[in-house]
Amino acid sequence: MATEIKAPTFPESVAEGSVAAWHKKPGDSVERDELIVEIETDKVVLEVVAPEAGTLSEVLAEEGDTVQSEQVLGKIGAGGAKGGEQKKEKSSDKADAKPKSEAKAAPAAAGKSHEVKAPTFPESIQEGTVATWHKKVGEAVKRDEVLADIETDKVVLEVVAPADGALAEIKAEEGSQVESEAVLAIFAEGAGSAPTAADEAPAASADDGSGDEKIGDKILAPAARKMVAEHDLDVSKIEGTGKGGRILKEDVQRAVQAGTAKKSAAPAAAPKQAAAAAPAFEGERPEKRVPMSRLRQTIAKRLVQAQQTAAMLTTYNEVDMGAVMSLRAQYKDSFVKAHDVKLGFMGFFVKAASEALKRFPDVNASIDGTDIVYHGYQDIGVAVSTDRGLVVPVLRDTDSMKIADVEKGIVDFGKRARDGKLGIDEMQGGTFTITNGGIFGSLMSTPILNPPQTAILGMHKIQERPMAVNGKVEIRPMMYLALSYDHRMIDGKDAVQFLVTLKELLEDPARLLLDI
Repeated sequence: MATEIKAPTFPESVAEGSVAAWHKKPGDSVERDELIVEIETDKVVLEVVAPEAGTLSEVLAEEGDTVQSEQVLGKIGAGGAKGGEQKKEKSSDKADAKPKSEAKAAPAAAGKSHEVKAPTFPESIQEGTVATWHKKVGEAVKRDEVLADIETDKVVLEVVAPADGALAEIKAEEGSQVESEAVLAIFAEGAGSAPTAADEAPAASADDGSGDEKIGDKILAPAARKMVAEHDLDVSKIEGTGKGGRILKEDVQRAVQAGTAKKSAAPAAAPKQAAAAAPAFEGERPEKRVPMSRLRQTIAKRLVQAQQTAAMLTTYNEVDMGAVMSLRAQYKDSFVKAHDVKLGFMGFFVKAASEALKRFPDVNASIDGTDIVYHGYQDIGVAVSTDRGLVVPVLRDTDSMKIADVEKGIVDFGKRARDGKLGIDEMQGGTFTITNGGIFGSLMSTPILNPPQTAILGMHKIQERPMAVNGKVEIRPMMYLALSYDHRMIDGKDAVQFLVTLKELLEDPARLLLDI
């Protein structure tokens, strides 16, 4: 019985996508979790993997076709191994007539050239910028290895190698503006440095054409390899349950949940390296002009739009962080041992904000035209600063999360944001945002709304100040809080009471446990 290959479930803001590339042809055998086709939306490229092993029997959506969420793209039939064996047997009749050395030399001798093109941009994206070339001319690469990054105003797109070989010529240098499907480089199939015996061994051990990769003595499926890279895991610590010990996506998921495959801490980079990366200026009054990145342009546009379309006001209060700091100092070592993550301040703020949002639903609402949308859940975005700009990944259903889950989520978001590995769906749909300028030393600021949300909380630096406590002056660790809100939706009374509730919950964390 044929198995349907379906497009992923698109986020609410994505109406449709287009078939960017099929990595398999009808009749090709595929393994479970092997990459088959890529779907390109206006915000991100989505990978579709094989739901089970077999043979690609039918393609229902050709490259370039527009597809809807969960639309059937193709079908997989049974007997993939047999089909593959029959093809190998037919080809082996001719291959046996030639010496093995000639068979190995054939691909290199063919030297077929390919044009490396930019991805097909959605209608909302006019052009992109060549951000980085990961390979140099003449450097050997493998099929599907990343050659270059194209930065648009919404997401960074990866351009991969069409086959094993090397770049023969780069036509669009870093920083160049390119249009959809523009030729970026010329790729020579089979070129580059000759493979060594060590390089040939992994290819021989993996299934032919499967896209598997051998790392050490472990064979990884494509989907598993992607998860290993995202979570920076030690492959040698993962036990494979697939055929011949092959590591599947499920094996990596189990390792991530169990936390048994983490890499040992790497030594910190030498400060000299960071200093060497700084641009060198000459002259008495040096200047440097660089184009604004597309992400920075989008951030600028959204911030100006927020100020122009919302009736934004900010209310302030201050919170005594003594109770939270005392609780954190008392349990920080036990917390790390129990949950393998440090206990920070953000977990307390997210949990306190979740409780306050339940009590003040207007602060958790959004405006859609002339309608007010009240959200019966709390999805809190946490602003993360990266080299490319500010991004706001979202923690889902924070009301049901434990503080440890919040801290783990924030650490994961921060790492992947700096590596550019956050998905567009992880940065959409928040109902409230928290930003922490205190980590950079900010004592007080006015945060700007993150549309379509109607409120944002700003945290700041903890500063010891003299305070009147029960008629006496004491030095207390104080933090200013700022709540910016859309006055079209939220009245000043509700905004002030929301902030007071947050203050009370943080100054007496037991309230979070007792729900009072």
